[in-house]
Amino acid sequence: MNQAFFFLLDTIFTIVLMIVMLRLWLQLVRADFYNPLSQFVVKATNPLIIPLRRLIPSIGPLDTASLLLAFFVAAAKVVTIQLLLAGQFNLAATAFGAMMLLIKEAFSLLFWVIVIRAIMSWFSQGRNPMEHLLHQMTEPLLSPIRRVIPPIGGLDLSVLVLLVGLQFLQILVQSLLSGLV
Repeated sequence: MNQAFFFLLDTIFTIVLMIVMLRLWLQLVRADFYNPLSQFVVKATNPLIIPLRRLIPSIGPLDTASLLLAFFVAAAKVVTIQLLLAGQFNLAATAFGAMMLLIKEAFSLLFWVIVIRAIMSWFSQGRNPMEHLLHQMTEPLLSPIRRVIPPIGGLDLSVLVLLVGLQFLQILVQSLLSGLV
């Protein structure tokens, strides 16, 4: 019963965090906000982000209100888990845990968006609005790789190279962060 409750709690916090991070990513790449997925993300996050924007201005293209909301959601997840497991929480551990969680979930979100885009490219005919949005989100990462490694015989290896590089970075960051603990 306890495991099931923790699973549900973890899933809810992760979904909310992913939606907030998607909003931040969509704004960074200036994606089409009339896309159905973009509309869902905006409508789901507006009740929390609009009040934060009144207090915290954006810094250039970075929406600091969305970034702060993502940090708050990650911190809420860490605090909730600390309270349920230990009955207390440590502020320093919460801040560090929230930062680690944000980094981990950013890698996870990037991985899944790339994989979904690759799978959709196998079946889609190019008229899917979701595919167009995923293209807008991932093309800034894939096009520099394509300049170095062009498609070979019609096979685009940029997705594979990006996924391997992403896994490498994730392992590197985890080892660096675990060295700090």
